[in-house]
Amino acid sequence: MELRQLRYFVAVAEDMHFNRAAERLHIAQPALSQQIRRLEHELKTTLFHRTTRSVELTDTGRVLLAEARRVLADVDYTLAAVRHAADGETGLLRLGFVSSAALQVLPTLVLALQERWPRLHLTLEEGTTDRQIEDIREGRIDIGVAREMAPLEGFVSQPLAKEPLVAAVPVNHRLSEQGRIRIADLAGERFVVFPRRQVSRLYDHIAALCRRAGVELEVAQEAVQFPTILGLVAAQQGVAIVPDSLRALHLPGIRYLALTDKDAYSVVSMIASEDRRQAPLVDNCFRTAAVLDFAAAFATGPDRLPLS
Repeated sequence: MELRQLRYFVAVAEDMHFNRAAERLHIAQPALSQQIRRLEHELKTTLFHRTTRSVELTDTGRVLLAEARRVLADVDYTLAAVRHAADGETGLLRLGFVSSAALQVLPTLVLALQERWPRLHLTLEEGTTDRQIEDIREGRIDIGVAREMAPLEGFVSQPLAKEPLVAAVPVNHRLSEQGRIRIADLAGERFVVFPRRQVSRLYDHIAALCRRAGVELEVAQEAVQFPTILGLVAAQQGVAIVPDSLRALHLPGIRYLALTDKDAYSVVSMIASEDRRQAPLVDNCFRTAAVLDFAAAFATGPDRLPLS
């Protein structure tokens, strides 16, 4: 039995007329009649009562019609699913992200992907940039949302946004009412920072900004999680330089101050391995991200920075 024969049978059963069914199928009526006879011969049963004026289903024909419709619907669904997968519209996409991106960048990206590709199944894995690079190399994730991604052999990187950096200071700090400061204004302060061994890229970027401003990055406390860093600032253990999106964490006892230094920003990028970049799912994600305005999510208004 061929799928073509089932489609021919359903057409005749629905039209109850060989000529009309043949016209709808764009085949000759004798060829259609021949295929139906072959199907009846294979099934060893009669599917239609034929007269010179009418065509009626037999009891076995009615059973086959119900089953044929089900089979053809399943086939059509399977073919559509394969086409969607080939086009990157469905399937599993494993997405890594740095924790700071979870506040602004990640929600914007995930909502856009779900709206544009509703059949896409996403799994999300939090990890540092270095961890994401390793996970991509080992095939544990497909795409990463990373910070301060320098050129790396075997990887492609697409900048998403230049996120402003801000200073987080205790509410009673000498600068807390300023609103906007320079990094140089933090000279003599002690800092709450990420452990360099775990968050090396952002740590090195902030340390370089401080050196450029003539500020020594004197470490008071270390913490991996941003809420912990901010909690230590609120406890007056030091000040911190953090991504602008952390303004969304309205912790009591903290003031966020915009930094006016021209390089006081952090680049958030989408990364993938070169050999996976052209995979339909990955390509769709990159193309979707390319048209999103991630900077609009940041809180600094006129201090937002374009990508170029």
